[in-house]
Amino acid sequence: MTPLPTHDAPVIADGSGLEPLQSLLGPKGFCNSVDAMAPWLTDWRGKYHGRAAALLSPATVEEVQYILRFANAHRIALVPQGGNSGMVAGATPDESGTSLILSLRRMNRIRAIDSGARQVVAEAGVILQHLHEAVAEEGLRFPLTLGGKGSATVGGLVSTNAGGTQVLRHGPMRSLVLGLEAVLPDGSLHSSLAALRKDNRGYNLDQLLIGAEGTLGIVTAATLKLVPAISARHVVWAATDSPHQALAALRRLEALLGDAVEGFEIIPGSALATVVAHISAAQAPLAPHYAWHILVEAVESGGTARPIASALETGLAALIEEGVLRDAVIAKNEREADAMWRLRDSVSESERALGPALQHDISVPVERMPDFLTQDATVIAAQFPGVTMMGFGHLGDGNIHLHAKPPRDAQDRGAAWLAAHGEAVSKAIYGRVIAAGGSISAEHGIGRAKRAYFHALDDPARIAALRAIKQALDPNAILNPGVLV
Repeated sequence: MTPLPTHDAPVIADGSGLEPLQSLLGPKGFCNSVDAMAPWLTDWRGKYHGRAAALLSPATVEEVQYILRFANAHRIALVPQGGNSGMVAGATPDESGTSLILSLRRMNRIRAIDSGARQVVAEAGVILQHLHEAVAEEGLRFPLTLGGKGSATVGGLVSTNAGGTQVLRHGPMRSLVLGLEAVLPDGSLHSSLAALRKDNRGYNLDQLLIGAEGTLGIVTAATLKLVPAISARHVVWAATDSPHQALAALRRLEALLGDAVEGFEIIPGSALATVVAHISAAQAPLAPHYAWHILVEAVESGGTARPIASALETGLAALIEEGVLRDAVIAKNEREADAMWRLRDSVSESERALGPALQHDISVPVERMPDFLTQDATVIAAQFPGVTMMGFGHLGDGNIHLHAKPPRDAQDRGAAWLAAHGEAVSKAIYGRVIAAGGSISAEHGIGRAKRAYFHALDDPARIAALRAIKQALDPNAILNPGVLV
């Protein structure tokens, strides 16, 4: 491994003292042009902006190790980045200009696919969509997907414990990681890519790194669980009167179809109407005036699953007859199925057309979600006259995306109102979430955006433990300072 320089060169905002890194990485891996770095200095939502002394893009694990040894020796902050598509500014540098962005995008090889063991070893920079395509050629599937699959990377998905729409059956990223390769703050290498099924050597370092948002180590590769490719999928759009009825429908379909149910989304009628009004070519599968809509996906895969089409039709008919559902339609083909999912995926985009809103990624116990979408949301809105709440999301796993929209008569489309009252609204929402036994971050992480709420409202014992772990593994606090803890 390339030795560290013996001199103690200072590092300042203009990049002085970084010559060893520049020499190691070359022009493809080292950039300190402000213009070239600009896209990586802002979070995906455009709310947080920072500066950096340089953007580092290593191509090998050894280069990552050298970078961390160098940074640790000189107390230089490193901000890890994957696809830079996070929702809580967890990959955005601060404004000091002295930190370095560490991008893993060049480490984008799929090292191995083991069809027999149903696992893949992918480097941190592999884009999720490319991973899907690669394993599909082997008749397999990586069962995690999300709207940003064209930019999200494996390293980022691991570091944020990403969720997506298939958590109901397969769990979040934490459930799909079989082993990790990661560089620790001192430059040492942790590797468990062999994916041992039994390993009782104390604390599980992999699980500490998953969801740590790059604060404990730099994930360079992961061994991931694969499942058989889908042989048939059945997508349903249904209408119901309440989230309580929607949950009843979920439980009935789970009892009828077992683990074939992979996705179960709930969308209020007002949100569907907004999508139809603002998204080109969007059409409601059922009349949009129903109070609530449900999107269900059930799948058959691998030739071992029993055919479920007939059972699904029978179950839906019974639910309609009993009044649990008002109406339902099954997609006749892939085009119709994709169109239904586009409606769900377009909710946030269409809501933005109405003006700014506070968006909250929260979770509560699944059985508590119907009450939260109705009673709790009403109580919170009553505390702020004119505010309206719109909640939708993954009813199957308790993940709510709760939007708080400012009063309609607020000037400047509500931006000024949000600046004045937004913090109080979010604090009220998060306080009620925690009281319900939930989490203020279901799938997006804490990042910079939620750190203050997290430390003010969440369990002090949890926060103290996180701080102790951070201090033990990263005593010089070089990895993603200001994020999470």
